[in-house]
Amino acid sequence: MILSALATSVGLNLTFTVLLAAAYTLLRRRPAYVEVYAPRRPYAPLEPWLPAAWRRSEEDIHAAAGLDGVVFVRIFVFSIRVFAAAAVLGVGVLLPVNFLGDQLQEIDFSDLPNKSIDHFSVSNVQDGSNMLWLHFSAVYIITGITCYLLYHEYKYISCKRLEYFMTSKPLPQHFTVLVRAIPLSDGASVGDAVDKFFREYHPSTYLSHTVVHQTGKLRRLLNDAENICAKLTNLKYVQRSSGDTPRKFLGLFGRKDLLGKYQKRLEDVEENVRLEQSDATRRQEIPAAFVSFRSRYGAANAIYIRQSDNPTEWQTEHAPDPDDVYWPFFSTSFMERWIAKFVVFVASLLLILVFLLVVAFVQGLTYLEQVEQWFPFLRNILEIAVVSQLVTGYLPSVILHFLSSYVPPIMKLFSTMQGFISVSGIERSACNKMLRFTIWTVFFANVLTGSALSQWKIFLDPKEIPSKLAVVVPAQASFFIAYVVTSWTSITSELTQTAALFFHLWGKCCKRDDSKAPSMPYHSEIPRILLFGLIGVTYFIVAPLILPFVLVYFCLGYFIFRNQLFNVYAPKYDTGGKFWPVVHNTTIFSLLVMHLISIGVFGIKKLPLASSLLLPLPVLTLLFNGFCWNRFLPIFEAYSTESLIKKDREEQSKPDMPEFFSNLVTAYRDPALKPMQRASNSDERTAPLLGSV
Repeated sequence: MILSALATSVGLNLTFTVLLAAAYTLLRRRPAYVEVYAPRRPYAPLEPWLPAAWRRSEEDIHAAAGLDGVVFVRIFVFSIRVFAAAAVLGVGVLLPVNFLGDQLQEIDFSDLPNKSIDHFSVSNVQDGSNMLWLHFSAVYIITGITCYLLYHEYKYISCKRLEYFMTSKPLPQHFTVLVRAIPLSDGASVGDAVDKFFREYHPSTYLSHTVVHQTGKLRRLLNDAENICAKLTNLKYVQRSSGDTPRKFLGLFGRKDLLGKYQKRLEDVEENVRLEQSDATRRQEIPAAFVSFRSRYGAANAIYIRQSDNPTEWQTEHAPDPDDVYWPFFSTSFMERWIAKFVVFVASLLLILVFLLVVAFVQGLTYLEQVEQWFPFLRNILEIAVVSQLVTGYLPSVILHFLSSYVPPIMKLFSTMQGFISVSGIERSACNKMLRFTIWTVFFANVLTGSALSQWKIFLDPKEIPSKLAVVVPAQASFFIAYVVTSWTSITSELTQTAALFFHLWGKCCKRDDSKAPSMPYHSEIPRILLFGLIGVTYFIVAPLILPFVLVYFCLGYFIFRNQLFNVYAPKYDTGGKFWPVVHNTTIFSLLVMHLISIGVFGIKKLPLASSLLLPLPVLTLLFNGFCWNRFLPIFEAYSTESLIKKDREEQSKPDMPEFFSNLVTAYRDPALKPMQRASNSDERTAPLLGSV
């Protein structure tokens, strides 16, 4: 890609970014769009969104979005700090060195727009040049800065997590354990087996239990009742709005007939729901239960001490918040979950293979000769300079962004199939799947597909990986620069909420109150942010021209998502910051990839001493990661005995604890089994069920 093509892409995306931000600023001021742009705060006083996003403190973010929201914003803070330092080094030192190389003659800046981006990469520096020692020093400097900031953030967030626990009020999930694979003797019910087991082995701490029931059919009936209720509400609203008597068409059909028809159907469904609830309560038990204890320490003992000599029975795990439980799919047996994991692994692998074909096609679009070969009828049009620049510099990254947006729902579906019993567990699993998918298909597949080397050959000889990566990674610098620039438009479209706006304009979206505000899609956004961190770190010495564009992306995200966390997204759960270890591990991986590429670059550039002196750096980075693993990761996996007992003792004498334990007995009752509360003849729509999911 030449510099003018990059300028065209930057200009287009900058224009789209400004237009989208302007559209949001105008639309959010109109009352008709409040339910799209401020479903959480529809009656809050309107103020300029950018200064408001800047002014809000971390305590405000914690109050609005929980500790997960704080961690999400800290990802941007950490990334801005890293890439601000990287941009100073890269643009201020490495970029001029790359462009000038070892040339002493005067550079012709008049022809700069026609210069290839390769002139700004390390490949433009002559082999064996002493100027490469600047690149060597920069690798050590940026690694040290990144590791220091990683340690600071890990320590800060782990302290926040402990503070979050110690200052929290009593929560049901801290006193409750999910027990699966409950063995049953002849004639015994699940409830009897659970009660007998925990009274015998946990007599001083056991409080109560709630057996899980199979409610799939019941939920389908409840969804039918919800849909009929919605139709009734719409019909009554139309009748009220028209103000006249409903007329029949040809004397046969009218609105009154439809109202009566839907009311009769609703009554029948309600009767079926009551019958199914009674049947599910009596017979449709599954071998799983939520078991509650009188102390946090008692619940922790039940989780971390194996309950049975047979490890496949009486399996215990943390119970989620009652509102976080994902009831529709409740896989219980060890074998079922093992088979589900295997099926999901195969399905994920097939998805990656299919996406590799898409990546190969997208990479072909970056080469004008390939496009002309695929589409010969466009040859005359492609001869126009602007068109060719758009096709090769802008279109491939747009296609990749568009197709990648369909992957997160698929990964969430895969995680659901694995039997996770909480929405947070599903999304954390989907986040890890998305991260692996993104790294291998968006990053490595694009790097390797665009090279002359076949993808499988590069890993056959591990000793040659650094030198081969040093060849193929710089070759794709122009593609990834365009990809990062295109992301400006993508992240700014988060402001305009395009999908929600579309459904609103077409009348598909009913008015939402605070409880209906969407939740933050951490499983899709965190991998996307970490991908740009990987790209920026990897291309730090190879093509430092990318660094300002990556920094702009993180600055945009910082302001945009601070605004969205307050106005749009309502938290459905709070993991207590458990997403941060994913960020830490991915950043360490990015540093290691940069080290491998740097070692290969100095080897190719005939500077073997620099390659040798870089060999300790990945080892030191792994040692640092091991230290953080042992120092901070246990805090994110479980609370210590010290914290649990201290918290239990503080609350022993509190007068509201008896009421809490009384409510804890029924906290994990399946919402689908709760009695329906609906006024059938009311003109106001109310939920036909208490526990719709």
